[in-house]
Amino acid sequence: MSELRGKQRKFADNYIKNGNATEAYVNAGYKVRSNETARANASRMLTNANVKAYIEKRLKQLESAKLATAKETLEYLTSVMRGEQKETVVTAKGLYKNVEVSAKDRITAAKELLKRYPVDPLAKAQLRKIKADATIAEHQAEQLTSDDNDTTVNINFDVPKGDKDASKS
Repeated sequence: MSELRGKQRKFADNYIKNGNATEAYVNAGYKVRSNETARANASRMLTNANVKAYIEKRLKQLESAKLATAKETLEYLTSVMRGEQKETVVTAKGLYKNVEVSAKDRITAAKELLKRYPVDPLAKAQLRKIKADATIAEHQAEQLTSDDNDTTVNINFDVPKGDKDASKS
């Protein structure tokens, strides 16, 4: 991917901000005679391989920075469960007040954590069963999609020599 020129970069950055290609095209500094021309040129700009790659790369960077990791989520749930988080509520007088999270919210956070780390023997057994079922399903799917679909079954009978009862039937 080659570097974008000045106006191309401005176009891409504006497009990422507002999602409107025509507006991004005009704001990037391109001279246009009509809105239709701007719309057509903006559409063409979005099909430019370098511009497209730049936009995708920037969106991935922004997405990964905005998404909470599993660790962050678990740490937050733990802090809620321990009562370390406060929530802002509006009082009857219309004032804002920071209060501890409710017992109900703390219990909900604890339940969510226990889903991730089960301690109940029944929950552990259910989790093992789900994992085993998933493994079996994966193997069955693998067998169905594999090129080696040999379903021939060979059955061998050993009939002892000299057994008179076996030869009569």
